[in-house]
Amino acid sequence: MDFSSFLTSLGTSFVIFVILMCLFSWLSSKPGNSVVYYPNRILKGLEPWEGGTNGSRRTRNPLAWIREALSSTEQDVISMSGVDSAVYFVFLTTALGIFVLSGVIMLPVLLPLAATDKMLNSSKSTNTTSAGTFNELDKLSMGHVGEESPRLWAYVIAEYWVSLLTYYLLWKAYKHVSALRASALKSPELRPHQFAILVRDIPKSSQTQTIKEHVDSYFTAIYPDTFYRSMVVTNNKQVNAIWEEIQSYKKKLDRVQTVYAAADKTTATRPKIKTGFLGLFGETVDTIDYYTLKINELTPKLEEERKLTLREKQQASAIVFFKNRVTAAAAAQSLHATMVDTWTVMEAPEARQLIWTNLNKKYYERQVRHYLVCVLVALMVFFYMIPIGFVSALTSLANLEKYLPFLKPIVEITSIKTVLEAYLPQLALIVFLALLPKLLLSLSKAEGLPSESHAARAASGKYFCFTVFNVFIGVTIASTLFETFKDIQKNPNLGYVANLLAESLPGKATFFLTFVALKFFVGYGLELSRIVPLIMYHLKKKYLCKTEAEIKEAWAPGDIGYVSRIPGDMLILTIVLCYSIIAPIIIPFGALYFGLGWLILRNQVLKVYVPSYESYGRMWPHIHARILASLLLYQMTMFGYFSLKKFVGAVILIPLPVMTVIFALICRSKFYGFFKDPALEVVASKELKETSNPEVIFKSFIPPSLAVSDDDDKVPDEDQFEDALSQVSRSVSFA
Repeated sequence: MDFSSFLTSLGTSFVIFVILMCLFSWLSSKPGNSVVYYPNRILKGLEPWEGGTNGSRRTRNPLAWIREALSSTEQDVISMSGVDSAVYFVFLTTALGIFVLSGVIMLPVLLPLAATDKMLNSSKSTNTTSAGTFNELDKLSMGHVGEESPRLWAYVIAEYWVSLLTYYLLWKAYKHVSALRASALKSPELRPHQFAILVRDIPKSSQTQTIKEHVDSYFTAIYPDTFYRSMVVTNNKQVNAIWEEIQSYKKKLDRVQTVYAAADKTTATRPKIKTGFLGLFGETVDTIDYYTLKINELTPKLEEERKLTLREKQQASAIVFFKNRVTAAAAAQSLHATMVDTWTVMEAPEARQLIWTNLNKKYYERQVRHYLVCVLVALMVFFYMIPIGFVSALTSLANLEKYLPFLKPIVEITSIKTVLEAYLPQLALIVFLALLPKLLLSLSKAEGLPSESHAARAASGKYFCFTVFNVFIGVTIASTLFETFKDIQKNPNLGYVANLLAESLPGKATFFLTFVALKFFVGYGLELSRIVPLIMYHLKKKYLCKTEAEIKEAWAPGDIGYVSRIPGDMLILTIVLCYSIIAPIIIPFGALYFGLGWLILRNQVLKVYVPSYESYGRMWPHIHARILASLLLYQMTMFGYFSLKKFVGAVILIPLPVMTVIFALICRSKFYGFFKDPALEVVASKELKETSNPEVIFKSFIPPSLAVSDDDDKVPDEDQFEDALSQVSRSVSFA
């Protein structure tokens, strides 16, 4: 990529961002779009914008959202979107602090040192920052400093500065997140899951007891004064299917009745439907009467199947309830059996995030599933690197002309060539990465994890591995191997290959500069403007939605999506860290990415996204570990690059990776225990605002399929739940 292509990419991305921001300011002021731009506030019963009147909307400053985001407090974020969102902003602030403080010290020192080095034309110079003709950037990079130059000592000191700064900011962040988690857990608000534990791997009783009786007798003996009752998990696949079918008919009936009620009664006739395949074949009947009849037929079947499920489909796991949250917290972190594969106990997640279909999986089955998924992901990481590297190499213009010669006349057009050089490789990479999150989340759930938040953390870790190996390593190394494969065949010794790989990292600096710019300008521009959700909402509302429930479903915003968002941020952090000394000019781009992300996502969290679960910051230890993994990769990369420069002072960099590992172990030993299990002093520190009603807590875990009765609102008698808890989640589709 030459300098003009880089400026074209940067300038075009900035213009797109400005246009998208103007669109946001205009579209968000329209009353009909409020549910797209302010759904979180609307669902909480607040006015979409401050002031709330039509007059205030018309006179509202188009940049008022910036002021509101900057003036919001951490408590505002927690009250609107929970502790997990606040913890995410701690991560953004920490990353921003690393790059701002690094840039303030390093840019005024390293850029002049590189630009004024007199060894540029020496045979010892290594101009490797750009694979193209981007000489303007080369002059500001470490590649412009000659081999064995005394100026390299400044770069050694800079690496120590970045490392020590990262340790300090991460330590502060860990303490702050721990305080946030403690404050949330000691809250006097009543949270049902704090009074419960999840019990798996229940062994068979040696007596003629039901699973329910076995669980009750076991926990009554251990906690005679504080044990309340238990629910045993059952397999209710059939009852779920019937319940879903009833809900489907109810939605269809509601839709048909709404359309018929809105029609002109003087000309309209009652709707008709054919009872055969897809409503295209069979007898023609009255639609409203048909749906009503189907609901009435299925309701008794649901009642019978529910009783059968509670009686005969029990499984070896349960939710156990206690009379106070201190006992529940103590039980969740206690060893209850001498064997690891029996009476496995953990803190109960929220009812809305339980993955019920995983609760019955045995201990060793979970272990086998975990290792199989790890092997599968490792194979996917390796084999996914092949298409990533191939696409990265192929999408360079030289290779396009070489391997697809029929494109040469088009590629040679100056305007098209400039645009393709600026965007094609980066867009191809972004498309590849967009395919992964749902697949990895499915694999994580297949491990047998008990909750949505746990599965999200596991999927996020897998995605981080994908991004590091397939983007950072795949793009820099695999594409270089592809481009120079014939040279390697001629000279296959390890020394040549090692030098080639060492030189490939700085050779992709301009690619990653453009990639980061594209991510924060275009990516955050689309995030703020919400053009795609807006178009989809209006299309659905106009052509598909007939009832209020359907309209509400059309604008439902969902959550912020940590599965893909955090690994995406981690990729940027890894890239900027690893290039912060090789090409220091990338540091402002990293700071701008996290600064702009903080501002825009602050607005989205306060006004748009609705969290689907709350884990009280349990994702932070994983974020912390991955930041340190990125730092370790940076330190090892720089040691290799200094060695390539034949700089003897590189030996003093050896302690840095050791320091990083020691720092990680210290943080884990000091902080991690509180994130794994709730501290008893925290849950016992405050009285609840309201007296806890154990029966209300118990009923909060009852899923919809077992709560259905003839009037669709009545909860079945308590005795009917003495033996079972269904496998259905309130927050996910039924299996």
